Amino acid sequence: MRIATIILCFIAVATIAATFAGGIEDSASPRNRTYWIGTIAYWIVTVMLAFEMVAGGIWDLLHIEYVRVILTHLGYPMYLLTIIGLWKIPCALTVLAPRLLRLKEWAYAGALFNYTGAAASHFLVGDGPNKWGSPLVFAGLAIASWALRPRIRRLAPAGPAADARPVTWVVPIVIAAAMLALSFASLPKGPPAP
Repeated sequence: MRIATIILCFIAVATIAATFAGGIEDSASPRNRTYWIGTIAYWIVTVMLAFEMVAGGIWDLLHIEYVRVILTHLGYPMYLLTIIGLWKIPCALTVLAPRLLRLKEWAYAGALFNYTGAAASHFLVGDGPNKWGSPLVFAGLAIASWALRPRIRRLAPAGPAADARPVTWVVPIVIAAAMLALSFASLPKGPPAP
């Protein structure tokens, strides 16, 4: 319970910091109520998506018992954890970082493939909604993050790209470093509950 509270506090702080950095990054947009609601919603879902990708990547790379049991249940080979784990962390970093617009499109697609593939795998082995529902929620977060992106983080921005100030890089790097630390702190003990 304590680690869940820490993670929620982290997501809140990271969202505030990223919203501030995003405001600096996109200084050409008008600062009305709609802008702030959209920006805050984008950063909430994006930080949640990125955190899950980093934590999942760490868990996969460490081949912890929790994910080994799930992978065995689904009938996949253990080496798949290394392959997927190696791609999840760059996916999260790309989604958080400024610019890299084409790479962001690939990262969002990869996240969507990962989560819908996980949901389909659980569904196809006969698992109930308690198993395939969570990946679909994260697929929804990936879609929401992609759809809520500010103009400056879209592949075809309406105007010329603004120069990224150092704070627009520092904040995502600090968030990613904190995600790594929280990922290690939140490692589950033993196999998943039946």
